[in-house]
Amino acid sequence: MTFERIVLSGIALFLVAVSSAHAANLVSNGGFETLTNGPGSIQSQYGYTTATGWSTTGYNFVFGPGTADTTGSYTSQFKGYLHLWGPNNGSANGLPASSPDGGNFLAADPAYQTAAINQTISGLTAGQVYEVGFYWGGAQQTGFSGVTWEGWQVSLGAETHSTPGDNLHDPGTISNANHGFTGWRYTTLDFTATSGTEVLSFLSLGGPTGVPPFALLDGVSLQAVPEPSSIALAGIGLLGLGVMRLRRRAKSAAI
Repeated sequence: MTFERIVLSGIALFLVAVSSAHAANLVSNGGFETLTNGPGSIQSQYGYTTATGWSTTGYNFVFGPGTADTTGSYTSQFKGYLHLWGPNNGSANGLPASSPDGGNFLAADPAYQTAAINQTISGLTAGQVYEVGFYWGGAQQTGFSGVTWEGWQVSLGAETHSTPGDNLHDPGTISNANHGFTGWRYTTLDFTATSGTEVLSFLSLGGPTGVPPFALLDGVSLQAVPEPSSIALAGIGLLGLGVMRLRRRAKSAAI
């Protein structure tokens, strides 16, 4: 076996060691694809549908691909459809048919009947660091005008973090133009588990009241972060392979 092939084998082992420690997504239905009754309001009180694995009492909706600025998302509370501003209803704001994760996405009003969307996560290890990853953005309900701002507060158990924002008025949120869409962005936040089972929650942030802002969410994942010791061990193994090969070459040359 050539020296190059040995190094490549070592790199492969290194990548396997890292990815295996970071591969399992502990979130169920993180893309909001599995619903009981199709896209619509997922409030427990006035809900039209439910998202498998998640619970909420807030004014939160699931939009199907291409529906946010066309057919909308049905709400039993007002017996009608809620829409977001987009290219198909009068705003050239660039709102795409779906998030980068594809398929359905969640939209939550942070200024009306606000409540978190929650999922109980099992299989955690106390003291282990976990990475929560997700796509998010901000939009505005049609029929209303005004500058808005949107973001998310994320919790795992008692530990809480907010999305990186640019709005000094409301930390954790990003500014959004009238009839606007902020664009999708991807964020990861680290949490340390304190028990084997904890609640993962997303609470929409934003404002102002009366010009309905909507915080968007999709592609939620929760994965264990590889420990530095395991990465270092894989690196040492790779280095060891290279050293062994060099020593063998040196002995051959000396004969």
